[in-house]
Amino acid sequence: MAKLSLVAGDLSKQRCDLLLLPVFESDLKEAKNPLKALVAIDQALGGLLLTAAKEEDFSGKAEQSFTLHTHDKIPAHRVMLLGLGTRQGFDPEVLRLAIGRGAKAAQKLKAAKLAVALTETRELEASTRAAVEGLVLGLYKFDRYKTRAKDEKRSEVKEARFFLAEGVAKTRDLQRSFDLGCLVAESTNWARDLVNEPASELSPSGLADRARKVARAGKLKIEVLGRERIERLRMGMFLAVAKGSAEAPVLVHLSYEPTGKAAKAPALALVGKAITFDSGGLSLKPSESMMAMKGDMAGAAAVLGAMRVVAQLKPPFPVHAFMGACENMPDGRAFKLGDVLTSRSGKTVEVVNTDAEGRLVLGDVLAWANEHKPATIIDVATLTGAVVVALGNYIAGVFGSDDAAVWETLEAARSAGEESWRLPLSELQRDSLKSEIADMKNSGDRWGSSITAGLFLKEFVGETPWVHLDIAGTSMSPKERGYLAKGATGAGVRTLVELVRERMRTEPTAG
Repeated sequence: MAKLSLVAGDLSKQRCDLLLLPVFESDLKEAKNPLKALVAIDQALGGLLLTAAKEEDFSGKAEQSFTLHTHDKIPAHRVMLLGLGTRQGFDPEVLRLAIGRGAKAAQKLKAAKLAVALTETRELEASTRAAVEGLVLGLYKFDRYKTRAKDEKRSEVKEARFFLAEGVAKTRDLQRSFDLGCLVAESTNWARDLVNEPASELSPSGLADRARKVARAGKLKIEVLGRERIERLRMGMFLAVAKGSAEAPVLVHLSYEPTGKAAKAPALALVGKAITFDSGGLSLKPSESMMAMKGDMAGAAAVLGAMRVVAQLKPPFPVHAFMGACENMPDGRAFKLGDVLTSRSGKTVEVVNTDAEGRLVLGDVLAWANEHKPATIIDVATLTGAVVVALGNYIAGVFGSDDAAVWETLEAARSAGEESWRLPLSELQRDSLKSEIADMKNSGDRWGSSITAGLFLKEFVGETPWVHLDIAGTSMSPKERGYLAKGATGAGVRTLVELVRERMRTEPTAG
């Protein structure tokens, strides 16, 4: 990771390979209070920056960028203007995306040293965090399996200095926001690595090993259970999904527990779907659909990424993470259509589609998590293709029957810059889960299938406030966009971190 720092100084005098300067549309027009950094750099370049930008139709709109080689007229070799749109419609996510574009441009230009201007906004702490997150996320590459010629140098940004706007003091709160942004973005990239890894490298046991490393680094408690212990827990649905694979299933419980009276405070439970490869089982997926199924554990990756941050935040309440890791494979031992499975809760489930396996594993893990009596359960899962049809690749689906918990999660996602949308969890859909021979089926009609999947999960959480995040669309980006690379996004990490931070501000501790 590049060396990052938050500093004050005159941008026009900074020696660097690339200077990133975010601007609003109004900054390029005549204004009573012009952007001082932009004016200083333009004057140092003899007015060339703004003249050239205008000739290239750069107007500061969101997603626009313009690069100018300075020919050593100032210490920075190149200046890149990044459009933020209108100041009135500003959101920190716009800045996060803009700096992400700048980071990718820096890699293509083989810029080793960057200077980044921090735009003065009403939400200064949030903007500072968004800027550093945009850079770290934008620099992400998953290329460990690519070979290079011995004399080929890898293009890397080695240093990036973030400059406060003139007149803005470097406060402890700003430094804390900056440091948090570094930590959250690095943990998100760590989660992206897990999702991008081939399934042969990240097996269920491999995922458990990653969880152990998180526990050691963060001084968290961990319990890793194998097949025999899972059998003793009577997790019939989880075990059925795992039957067809040569890889043994693993059940992980990772926990942060504060000291003293805070250990008795209401706990937050995070549950991640951890299917490390999903072939569809006997209901085999087509090859094209199967290609991305190494990432069917993106929910677990998000939970583990968030726990890395939780260990540093040290909230005054316990946070528990649960995941059942296995593969869904179609060998002679695989579970079959028509099988009736007995869950940990005692409910029986008729299998009508072996490719609706994630909810089976999650059902048993949710029931186990619920037995730990948390105040709230949040599960994160790449659960349904239907949510992708409904919301696309950049909006997560949020389900839940407890309004307060749902809105808390939606607000956390908004604050984190991860767009989400509440979808209904209507009992009108429950009929499609009715079975002739068991308590319910594991899948219903095609129509409204994200809702029926949510209703299935709801059966295993009792009366505990529970929220389900379906990240089937957002876990993988189909193209490069802003700070996103094509492939894993680390979706969910930032939302879960914000959820914990919000509870740190509002939740009472045990007295």
